Amino acid sequence: MKILCVSDKVVEYLYSPSITQKFCDIDLVIGCGDLPYYYLEYIQSLLNVSLIYVHGNHDPEKEYLSDGSVVTGPLGGVNLHCQTYRSRQILLAGLEGSIRYRQGYFQYSQREMWFNTIVYLAPQLLINKILYGRYLDILVAHSPPYGIHNGEDRVHQGFKAFLWLMRTFKPRYLVHGHRHVYNPTEIVETQYGATKVINIYPYRLLEIEAAQ
Repeated sequence: MKILCVSDKVVEYLYSPSITQKFCDIDLVIGCGDLPYYYLEYIQSLLNVSLIYVHGNHDPEKEYLSDGSVVTGPLGGVNLHCQTYRSRQILLAGLEGSIRYRQGYFQYSQREMWFNTIVYLAPQLLINKILYGRYLDILVAHSPPYGIHNGEDRVHQGFKAFLWLMRTFKPRYLVHGHRHVYNPTEIVETQYGATKVINIYPYRLLEIEAAQ
């Protein structure tokens, strides 16, 4: 299964008809936050595949369209925050937002993210285990885990709950954005137990085989 992951920056040639040539065999699009809704809708429409996403800390709570209607995310996409999703035998789950650093939407304290993880998401992962024999293949997040791919400032600090989630439910991948990477020597892949943590900024192609 081929998955196109995007986050934080509009990439010019992804926002053009050439995307259908370069990524003609994509099976799923994942948005890791801080992207215009029209950009995600464009990618989904041209590739004609499902779109799942989580919000980033710079996403608006509401976006007003030219006809006066209001949307809370890209039309046609599935908001994965605190939810699970199954696509072609691949199990996914999502957690949105960044550490809380000011007033605004899609920001959480460490305690609030623990609550989201344990109260809302963990029970659904336990159901996955009963139904499919495993908890999770890919965790989709905007922010990284605490201490992995973090920035030096508070804004780009990751969540401690993600470390527990990886140790307990052992997803094969955790994909995130939030940290803009400009230095080609900066580490963007880290193995944490059974999980490969990947900063996908601004986009990344992920290939994953369905579990047996």
